[in-house]
Amino acid sequence: MAATGERPADRRLDVRLGDGTDGRYHRQELISWWHQDLLRQARVLVVGAGALGNELVKNLCLLGVGTVVVCDLDSVENSNLARCVFFRPGDDGRPKAQVVAQAAGQLNGDCQVIGVTGDIRLTVGVGLYRQFDLILGGLDNREARLHVNQACWKAGVPWIDGAIEGLMGVMRVFSPPGSACYECTLSERDFELLAARRACSLLTRDEMLAGKVPTVATSSSVVAAMQVAEAVKLLHAAEPSGYEFAGRGVIYNGQTHDHYTVVYPHREDCLSHDSYDLEHAAAVGRDVPFADILHRALHDLGRDAVVELEHELVVDFQCGCGRRDTVLRPAIALRESDAACPACGARRRLTPTHRVDADSPAALLEATPDRVGLPAGDVITLRAGLERTHLILDGTIEGLQLR
Repeated sequence: MAATGERPADRRLDVRLGDGTDGRYHRQELISWWHQDLLRQARVLVVGAGALGNELVKNLCLLGVGTVVVCDLDSVENSNLARCVFFRPGDDGRPKAQVVAQAAGQLNGDCQVIGVTGDIRLTVGVGLYRQFDLILGGLDNREARLHVNQACWKAGVPWIDGAIEGLMGVMRVFSPPGSACYECTLSERDFELLAARRACSLLTRDEMLAGKVPTVATSSSVVAAMQVAEAVKLLHAAEPSGYEFAGRGVIYNGQTHDHYTVVYPHREDCLSHDSYDLEHAAAVGRDVPFADILHRALHDLGRDAVVELEHELVVDFQCGCGRRDTVLRPAIALRESDAACPACGARRRLTPTHRVDADSPAALLEATPDRVGLPAGDVITLRAGLERTHLILDGTIEGLQLR
């Protein structure tokens, strides 16, 4: 390319406005393979609204991506201001996702930016992942990454993970069903750290919730830029599942500015490689009792049918002092401290389940998906042996039109 930035005449595109001025996306539309309409029509889910999430949303909006949904469970705090372009001192205590959505909407009015406050695992059901062309991860823990990875594989949606620490960073592209997935990249040490977040009761250890990762704004800028660059190429790909960078990653060392590419092996025995056939899945109301859903399973699949849930539920807490409390909440929504008995203070035993059958407690059979805290769009599986069908819980993200 010439030093002046001029391109050869045969690569010029006439994309100027009627008054002779350049259009907003003129410079990127000069790229020979670029189709702005693909970005304008695209829907991208950004998981995490911290340092990486801010940069991801900023880049997507500058590029003119039509719909961006950002999900995060945290609120803005003072330490975020040094690393997050959308946060201001007056935002302290406000939900991160809402602040990012509001500020990003002002950055580019062409983009619809929707903020969703909540834990991604309990806010966006697997069935809703199909509403997006791809997912971008700006997460800070392995548990959430593993959940997003499994949801993407079940829904058949590619996702691009980013991680930063200090001046280091990594960007990875995963695209079902053929490429390696996030779980394929995990080492024995990673699984040990995942296990360390869980107490013997399966509830999250309270002391594991406050971990902070040292980093700076430059690291998030570099990694998020690579993520969005890959997102643009993925959106232009005719077959995302065959995208050439799927199952690969880039490791970046900001100390030396070295970087290298990694090819991750596809593990045939990986437990995350489960794909659901959701194309013709029927909808079911979140207010329908599990007993009715079980009756449907028995009618459709026979007397051995059961209902399987995406989340492990805690049915009740039982204490040696004789106290028993019905819970009916997802285990990931509870903490280790919740297991303490209100009567005697002892640690109580819990009854977990991820299925509903004829032997389930009456309280569970009478409960509804909404009552137990399952998110809109979550998948409920009806199974009899190896035969299974899926239902998708009614509901969507506020402001997002179903397609």
